[in-house]
Amino acid sequence: MIDFFIKIKQQESQNLPFVLYKKPDNIKVVGYFQKNDHLYFAESFEEAGFIFAPFEGSQKILIPYDQSVKWSALVPSNEETKGSDFAKSENKESQEHFESLVQKGIDAIGAHVFKKVVVSRKEIIDLANFDLVSVFEKLIQSYPNAFCYCWFHPKIGLWMGATPERLLKSDNKKFSTMAIAGTQKGLGLAEVTWEKKEMEEQQFVTDFILNNLKNLTSEVAISSPYSLKAGTLLHIKTDIEGILNDNSNLKQVISVLHPTPAVCGLPKEEARDFILKNEGYDREYYTGFLGELNKEGFNKDTLKSDLYVNLRCMKIIENQAHLYMGCGITKDSNPRREWEESVNKSMTMKRVFL
Repeated sequence: MIDFFIKIKQQESQNLPFVLYKKPDNIKVVGYFQKNDHLYFAESFEEAGFIFAPFEGSQKILIPYDQSVKWSALVPSNEETKGSDFAKSENKESQEHFESLVQKGIDAIGAHVFKKVVVSRKEIIDLANFDLVSVFEKLIQSYPNAFCYCWFHPKIGLWMGATPERLLKSDNKKFSTMAIAGTQKGLGLAEVTWEKKEMEEQQFVTDFILNNLKNLTSEVAISSPYSLKAGTLLHIKTDIEGILNDNSNLKQVISVLHPTPAVCGLPKEEARDFILKNEGYDREYYTGFLGELNKEGFNKDTLKSDLYVNLRCMKIIENQAHLYMGCGITKDSNPRREWEESVNKSMTMKRVFL
């Protein structure tokens, strides 16, 4: 992978856009290195390239395949590095603000404004000597079953992440997606126990997706819920797959799915309004989506897309990492426990800097 990382350093030094990514349970890292610094956009979703879309707004950025050089390499062997964790966050002001935000969400649910809302916070940590290549290597070694990426555009910034959640995978008219919710620390137990609040939250997500896809699909099948491991955390997941109607397209499906109840809430519009009015910061590309858009299949007759929700992510600004953590709020939520869940998520991400 040495030549691959030399290419990354060259692209960095020229201040040109690029993306590196590794799919879940895959041994290959793929890179697209744009040949100019132009800002391209995906508008019709008939474009071909790597898409990077925000939580809110229409600025869906594209690194076009036909304007980029593609590189790939095998993942380096996993050298297990064990170090001490970062100290847990003890910022009382941040804790009080987040717990107050959670309580506002619970109150709005009690007032029947919505059934669920996902609230989030941002935490900034200082980095002594940030090195993109070494952090990305640590990311792909720490999260083998996640979609790991590093994305850069000089006009937008540098983002990295390891997300456990696929938004949509499509192969012409065939598609698959997932419903994912609930979080707990993985304790290595054979039997994982989920509480009512977490099961209910996951069911909200599943029902929303099924109800909103029914007018676009000719058939749909779902799995039973099961536990998914992402780093040191566990989530509840249901697999959903089906076939689109002849008159349905990728843009329609994505508009139905994004933002999902797992990152926004239910009903979508009411939950999104609450987030924009109350969170107090701009999520930017956190809880947006990213991935391969309209990539040619092996036989050139098929177009495949593979998109992921931008979770467990960070924005790197000079020698600081801006981390983003969210929690799903239902009527049974507890503000203190939601704060602790957000701290667990931040600790999971900080491991790549050790």
